[in-house]
Amino acid sequence: MKIRKAVLADVPDIQKLINYFAKKDLMLPRSLNHLYENIRDYYVAEEKGKMIGCAALHIVWGDLAEVNSLAVRESHKGRGTGRALVLKCLAEARALGIARVFALTYVPRFFRRCGFSGIAKSKLPQKIWSDCLNCPKFPDCGEVSVAIDL
Repeated sequence: MKIRKAVLADVPDIQKLINYFAKKDLMLPRSLNHLYENIRDYYVAEEKGKMIGCAALHIVWGDLAEVNSLAVRESHKGRGTGRALVLKCLAEARALGIARVFALTYVPRFFRRCGFSGIAKSKLPQKIWSDCLNCPKFPDCGEVSVAIDL
């Protein structure tokens, strides 16, 4: 398995993977427009030249970033792909000097195994005001907030 920064040619596959899980109500969908505008945030995991997972590190504020859009093909779950993607995002956050990384997730146990801890959403005001207020699921999305201090 290889983890690399996403390129524009990856966008259709990233969207297909994310929206597969969004249709199951396990994550938010992503439009092509969003993905093209934010492609620099994304990493992809590949195996034998085929994309098997993706994740993004989105900078929210000077000391805060979010791991989002983490998705791994069903056929590759349980093989360490998601963990490798999260660790790659955390390495980039450290290199940028970001103090805290958070995620909003329906699978907090996975993130806890990656070193994250539960955190109240009220401790993430930049995220709530910038993204959550515009979400159709706000305020009752059911996602759990987790964070890690770097």
